[in-house]
Amino acid sequence: MPHGGWSDFSFDGIGTRWEISTPEQLSGAVRGKLLEVVEDYDRSYSRFRGDSLIAGLSREAGSVTLPAGGAELEALFGKLYRLSHGAMTPLIGGSLEQLGYGADYALRPLGHPVPAPRWEDVLLWTGTEITTSAPLVLDIGAAGKGQLVDLTAAVLRAAGITEFIVDASGDMLHSGPEPLSVALEHPYDPTQAIGVVELHGGALCASAANRRAWGDGLHHVLDGATGRPIQTVVATWAMAATTMEADALATALFMVDPKTLEEEFDFSWLNVYSDGHAAFSAGFEGTLFT
Repeated sequence: MPHGGWSDFSFDGIGTRWEISTPEQLSGAVRGKLLEVVEDYDRSYSRFRGDSLIAGLSREAGSVTLPAGGAELEALFGKLYRLSHGAMTPLIGGSLEQLGYGADYALRPLGHPVPAPRWEDVLLWTGTEITTSAPLVLDIGAAGKGQLVDLTAAVLRAAGITEFIVDASGDMLHSGPEPLSVALEHPYDPTQAIGVVELHGGALCASAANRRAWGDGLHHVLDGATGRPIQTVVATWAMAATTMEADALATALFMVDPKTLEEEFDFSWLNVYSDGHAAFSAGFEGTLFT
């Protein structure tokens, strides 16, 4: 943490570990509100719990009304679906389950990879309203954890807290006058770093093939057009003003040329490829170790 004496509030939510660091200890009321926001989000969007808002859509076609943030997700996923030619899609859940990454965490493939359904064929998503024409396993994980980081930050700001670090297992948002040095995890050895970046008043998110990997070459970053894990990129980092955008772009970097993304988003990036080389944007404020 950036200063000695900072207080940490740690908890588990949406299947990951959270650490919120602030100069002063958070009140019980603020802690309670943070936990409530995280639980509400999980109850709305989790594909891993049968009582979630979207879970019913996996059993039968129908309509649901999402929380207010659903409109932001729709706009972001819609743009990235278009830029990736269908590779990045919120309909990837069924493809993940086919390869064993389902609610039971069996991690045993059910068969050959299957492409995600085409958005335009089965899904009508307008703002907070979703209607499906077939049972669908929605998965907004590529941007959801980042959006939830932003929602927890809104709770802190509403309580008058302007200096903080929210760290949801590596998806980070920083607010305050002093920058934070963050190590970049080696994609093949989590005990090592390949570099360091200065995070100052913004978000940093990473995506890596080794984070949720199982079987022979199986991991959680799939090409929606084929249902197969992407093998050309092994790790990405994205820095943006919001964690939702940084989170989504860290996934999109597996599928879309960074220059194409730079035409539509204000962000900086670093990619590490399977052949060992790295590439990064001019604005990426980091240092790579040799």
